[in-house]
Amino acid sequence: MGRQYAEVRDMAIEAKIEGNKLIITCDLEKPTPSASGKTLVVASTRGNIKTSCMVEGKPLTIGLNAYIAK
Repeated sequence: MGRQYAEVRDMAIEAKIEGNKLIITCDLEKPTPSASGKTLVVASTRGNIKTSCMVEGKPLTIGLNAYIAK
């Protein structure tokens, strides 16, 4: 299965498939307010990123947002 390393605005993302599990590893950032101001974002791809991980012969696209309540 594929592995994808991507630099997204100073944040490293790794996605890999092991068996029937998608494993995503990313750097945590200093909590910053979201666009709405309702939450604090600690990790985000800030949009979708295409990976080299393949599912049914097609590349997997990931959009990641991790946040905490204010």
